[in-house]
Amino acid sequence: MQTSQYQARDRAHHLHPFTDFKALGEEGSRVVTHAEGVYIHDSEGHRILDGMAGLWCVNLGYGRRELVEAATAQLERLPYYNTFFKTTHPPALQLAGKLCELAPAHVNHVFFTGSGSEANDTVLRMVRRYWALKGRPGKRWVIGRENGYHGSTLAGMSLGGMAPMHDQGGPCVPEIAHVAQPYWFGEGRDLSPEAFGRRCAEALEDKILELGEENVAAFIAEPVQGAGGAIMPPASYWPAVKAVLAKYDILLVADEVICGFGRLGEWFGSQHFGLEPDLMPIAKGLSSGYLPIGGVLVGDRVAEALIEEGGEFFHGFTYSGHPTCAAVALKNLELLEAEGVVDRVRDDLGPYLARRWAELGEHPIVGEARSLGLMGALELVADKASGARFDKSLGAGNLCRDLCFEAGLVMRSVGDTMIISPPLVITRDEIDELVRLARQALDETAARLAEHAVTDNAPREEIRA
Repeated sequence: MQTSQYQARDRAHHLHPFTDFKALGEEGSRVVTHAEGVYIHDSEGHRILDGMAGLWCVNLGYGRRELVEAATAQLERLPYYNTFFKTTHPPALQLAGKLCELAPAHVNHVFFTGSGSEANDTVLRMVRRYWALKGRPGKRWVIGRENGYHGSTLAGMSLGGMAPMHDQGGPCVPEIAHVAQPYWFGEGRDLSPEAFGRRCAEALEDKILELGEENVAAFIAEPVQGAGGAIMPPASYWPAVKAVLAKYDILLVADEVICGFGRLGEWFGSQHFGLEPDLMPIAKGLSSGYLPIGGVLVGDRVAEALIEEGGEFFHGFTYSGHPTCAAVALKNLELLEAEGVVDRVRDDLGPYLARRWAELGEHPIVGEARSLGLMGALELVADKASGARFDKSLGAGNLCRDLCFEAGLVMRSVGDTMIISPPLVITRDEIDELVRLARQALDETAARLAEHAVTDNAPREEIRA
């Protein structure tokens, strides 16, 4: 089938996620046909380095025969059965045991879902149920972060702090509030990073006192905000937040959907930051994206209350612990462990990416280049000295994203922040290629923006390119 035929069928029947349907129909979708390693291929014959690991998830890369074989074997043995009605099956219980082995020591239970969004719906149910069981039913408020992302179901969207989603999805779930994100480059450069991190923790405490500590159930946040723009908090942030939560006896929910399974060089982002969360939503890298599966890792104090005091928990999904998905996830974790992938991210690939990525910070239109593990971000600016952004009408981020595709690289734009999250099996040579292609796209972006400025009779110096 020709690309135009694929696009016509797509236009006629397929509504894409997070998409302007009309605009995409007019432009036409990119049709991805196959993939191997860290590369995807489209219907036009282009080979593209996938700098986003699909959607933060293809940690083991594409084409892993072992995962295909694990799925095939399970499909032949038991393709599906539910975990309702006092029933279980080997893949679910084996995966649960493995996850709790890898999780922090105080985490010994898991509730399975089909996605990260469902995991965060589950979190909200568990948090409020826990406090009701502890005789404090008034503790219902959950505090999230502005620009945080916790999925696109109604509860997930409400827990997240992305205004465009709230504008389209309201009314949101009640008794959810949001506080400042620890985004130093975008919102805190009037302070040192350390002082800004503490100020964000103080904003959390202020919100707790505003709502009444007796009413606040939990604080939910990603160790590093992924979809919000790969926002890596200052070193002072998490220690200060931990102190605030301990002071007021408030649960910590660390959303590990993106950071989990090696992305930051530890099995979980919480371990990198020394956190001890009460609940940890997981998904994405759990199966390297080969099949949909998610869950919530449940800390002992919450699990004990739910088990010993809770009776029946009226919550679950048809595909909770789906046997084929669980079998693939288990094999995925075994491969990550056997091949030392997480250690290699921490000790070799993460530090190497940090060195190479920092070089892009010298580019005329880059105000900051930051990375942690195998996650990185570039802040596009019109003026390096002041950090002033390009006029929004220029769509600098989207332009750069499109030019990355033309160059042979998937790099995502969040506003004018460019982000990467490549497969964890990327090599040093492939990191070099990624950086080279990113620089090529930055050069072309700067040139296009400079041309636009000249056309509009704006001084070329404003572009600094």
